[in-house]
Amino acid sequence: MVAPPDNDVLWARGLHHTLGGTTALAGVSLGVREGEILAVTGPRGSGKTTLLKCLSGQLVPTEGEVWFNSAPVHTLSSPSRERLRLDRFGWIDTQPHLVRELSAWENAALPLLLRGTGARSAKHTALEWLDRLDVGMCARRRPGQLDQSQRQRVAIARALATTPQVLFADEPTAPLHHADGTQVLRTLTTAARSHQITVVLATHDADVATLADRSLALLDGRPSTAAPVTTGASDEESRAECSLSV
Repeated sequence: MVAPPDNDVLWARGLHHTLGGTTALAGVSLGVREGEILAVTGPRGSGKTTLLKCLSGQLVPTEGEVWFNSAPVHTLSSPSRERLRLDRFGWIDTQPHLVRELSAWENAALPLLLRGTGARSAKHTALEWLDRLDVGMCARRRPGQLDQSQRQRVAIARALATTPQVLFADEPTAPLHHADGTQVLRTLTTAARSHQITVVLATHDADVATLADRSLALLDGRPSTAAPVTTGASDEESRAECSLSV
């Protein structure tokens, strides 16, 4: 087992994963630096979600290594991976999985409270993020009283409230109209850059990928050389850092 480069906050090598007998990933390797935004692109079914789940410790790859801050993630026990996700990672899903019995601000504050943050401080932070995402007026409403767009914004506020070291976003604007999605993505990327949050963003939308520093294109669980793999760096740099061998 070879340790990753010191300048990569997140690093993976030779990731393979099989789901129900179907190959979801086949030899994916990548490195992501602190504060960098990496877009993982490709059509639906290309392995984007599986890759994010392996990188975040939700799934253990069938084969390969995942490292965070030069420490292995793939060898951690399930409770240790769960703790890592709570303490260091944030996750935005395609759908907003909110606790229906809690208000919007309570949902946004929930990870902070689970970390042991005081109730007053957690509420203040949650309300700040709800305001930034233009749903501050919904703070006391429960998910059943919100529309889909509002629920997704609350879920994004929940992910940002903890200021995670790495934020994984799986098609975060899928439930939103184009205008709403654009505004939310601007908030997301601005917050990430101002707080030095590393972002791994899965998307099939080429316009969304342009907001990232680099892109990694997948097709059938493998890197695709047919699509561009860079937005903010040179092709040579991207191939060096996101290149894969199967």
